[in-house]
Amino acid sequence: MNTTQLQQIKQRYNIVGNSSELNRALDVALQVAPTDLSVLIIGESGVGKEIIPRIIHDNSPRKREKYFAINCGAIPEGTIDSELFGHEKGSFTSAIGESEGYFGIANKGTIFLDEVGELPLATQARLLRVLETGEYIRVGGTEVRKTNVRIVAATNVNMQKAISEGRFREDLYYRLNTIPIQMPPLRSRGQDIILLFRLFAMQMAERYHLPKITLTDEAKAVMLKYKWPGNVRQLKNITEQMSVLSPEREISAEMLQRYIPTDPESTQLAVIQKDGNHSYESERELLYKILYELRGNVTDLRRELNSVRKQMEEVRDLNGAAGFTAGTIAAVSNDNMPASIATSNDSQHRADNVEDAIAEEISEPESLNLNDVQRTMLEKALERNNGNRKKAAKELGISDRTLYRKLRQYSDDK
Repeated sequence: MNTTQLQQIKQRYNIVGNSSELNRALDVALQVAPTDLSVLIIGESGVGKEIIPRIIHDNSPRKREKYFAINCGAIPEGTIDSELFGHEKGSFTSAIGESEGYFGIANKGTIFLDEVGELPLATQARLLRVLETGEYIRVGGTEVRKTNVRIVAATNVNMQKAISEGRFREDLYYRLNTIPIQMPPLRSRGQDIILLFRLFAMQMAERYHLPKITLTDEAKAVMLKYKWPGNVRQLKNITEQMSVLSPEREISAEMLQRYIPTDPESTQLAVIQKDGNHSYESERELLYKILYELRGNVTDLRRELNSVRKQMEEVRDLNGAAGFTAGTIAAVSNDNMPASIATSNDSQHRADNVEDAIAEEISEPESLNLNDVQRTMLEKALERNNGNRKKAAKELGISDRTLYRKLRQYSDDK
């Protein structure tokens, strides 16, 4: 692709930047657009992956057909099959009518599956069949339907790791990854960071009739050294904050540091400052994480205790079925008792002791106000990630759906 075509694409889709990695991604998108090959866009959250499928669709023979962008991580697991493949009337409680689903409506068009790594395994199997044969079956239906859809997918997860952990099908990965397109993170785009800052600053000045903010040379150096974990989205948010909140229109390095957050990946303890002041923020975060893990351990212990109780109930039922009751067993001496029954009785006694010990072990952590600790942990994680729930969930080591459920639970408690 020559320079003129590249500039035309950037102007049409309002793309700012001249880094070689960005230009390469745009070039591959235009080359693959006339084909029907599946495309997998790989890149961190906030790098602008959503622009690539739009470019592919608009420059393909399907450009006059429908285009749907679907966030797979935002659709609940219980309804995602219905959303994608449709359903028959009465197939589930709220199915008061038929639904075509995205694959039915988008026939001859393009579907962009964002966050495809979040798809449940059952849905992945359905999607694989569509990619291989163009066939699918509605939820609750028996009729095989055909669709001719171009699929472009995107993900910010490590797909190889997801495959090794059994969270993503390897055969589906290779079907989607016919043409891979790598979107570069903002930290590797060099001077594009400054160009994007100027664009966002100009947009804020025009929209709200404010004097445009600029950067000193020292502030530009800070911009270029920062890792930008939130990528373009984070840069835009910080630029908008400074445009509105900063009393000065020329941003110095010192002023910029007030708006750039500390590294969320840091796990170091707080340090003593030169002035003698001590910050306990890092220690608190570490304690929150420890208590959060403790709550998980307590949950596991409860689960094991319930399993032991269930086994004890089964033993009691078996003893009752064999004609033994607590009174009759007590009346028979161990010398005259069959070995199997004596062993079962001893096991029962030991299991009861184990049950009491586990219950005693659990009772003490229960006195901790772990709900408040967990809530504080979630709030801190969201604060560090500028409200990005997906990144907060990743930092805490829990799934997006678990985070959403917890937030709804705390909202209802209020």
